[in-house]
Amino acid sequence: MENFEYDALIVGCGLSGSVLARHFAENLNKKVLIIDRRDHIAGNMYDYKDENGILVQKYGPHTFHTNNDEVSEYFKKYSECTPYELKCMVKMNGKFTPSPFNLQTIDDYYSEEDAAELKKHIQEIYGDAKKTTIVEMLQSKDKVIKEYAEFLYKNDYSLYTAKQWGISPEEIDVSVLKRVPVLFSYKKGYFDDKFQVMPKESFTAFFKNLLNHANITVKLNTPAESLLKLENDVIYINGEKADIPVVYTGAIDELLGFRYGELPYRSLRFEYKTVDCDSYQDAPIVAYPQEKDFTRITEYTKLPVQKTNGKTVIAIEYPLQYSVDKNCEPYYPILTEESMNTYIRYRKDADKIENLILCGRLADFKYYNMDQALENALKVCTEI
Repeated sequence: MENFEYDALIVGCGLSGSVLARHFAENLNKKVLIIDRRDHIAGNMYDYKDENGILVQKYGPHTFHTNNDEVSEYFKKYSECTPYELKCMVKMNGKFTPSPFNLQTIDDYYSEEDAAELKKHIQEIYGDAKKTTIVEMLQSKDKVIKEYAEFLYKNDYSLYTAKQWGISPEEIDVSVLKRVPVLFSYKKGYFDDKFQVMPKESFTAFFKNLLNHANITVKLNTPAESLLKLENDVIYINGEKADIPVVYTGAIDELLGFRYGELPYRSLRFEYKTVDCDSYQDAPIVAYPQEKDFTRITEYTKLPVQKTNGKTVIAIEYPLQYSVDKNCEPYYPILTEESMNTYIRYRKDADKIENLILCGRLADFKYYNMDQALENALKVCTEI
């Protein structure tokens, strides 16, 4: 193409875009330009050291976990890792209890006699099962189990869901309520994946290694519209019709000019505080479903474990509605029947556009964990 010396253009330096950039550069020997409107690589996994040398994640807490061997090997290829098992808590009715809820939660909120009765019912109904979902427990025919599920739903799941998503829990896709299970053991780890780590240096360092290839050029502070234009469902780069692959990891509705309206997302605002103490809370992440405005507090000297030297950093997390005309980021797609039907209309149009490859949380309008985003990106690489 005239004045464009690359064999592929990738929009977005997050996980999906960076994995595809490496694939084009290394496996297909293509010269790749990867751009991002932000001033840094690594997307929402970006982390940095603050003025006290504490590693902080700018866009909320991330740990890497997976049961997929291919995904774990890929991550380890570009980052030396240290084992890390995330532990979380919930403050509910004035008490702190493990998250996900487990048998300790029963002990925390029930008398010894009632706790023993509830555990007996769980054993009778679920046998050797290690966990279930709140949705399944709410539908239980066992009165004792259903009452426990209703207690958890009333005091945590419904409140947190409504606050996080800004809509009634009844409107949200049931998959969201199923994300955090109820455990039938005293296990306190948040995840049960066989591969649970943090990068030894940082997530940003992982991305630097991933993008460190002679065929990859990174340009930051470069919005897609500065190079890319879509007219009559034809892609133009620098005013010329694109005859190279264009990978787009941004919001699909924005790419297609909001022709079917804005897809709904939730955004976040973080209030960072440096606190003069060695430990602010007992877990790296504590959820506060019953607080009015914020959902959780992350303590970054515990994520990963870092020397505090008498100081620690916390981030208080406030959910808010995303809008393209506000200075905020789209984090989580709000999955309702209406929004998914709208996405399908966008996707059908996008799939007809020559040379366009969609990949990633915003492009796919899906709530990916990191391992899911990486698995999906590797799948797209295989298809390419």
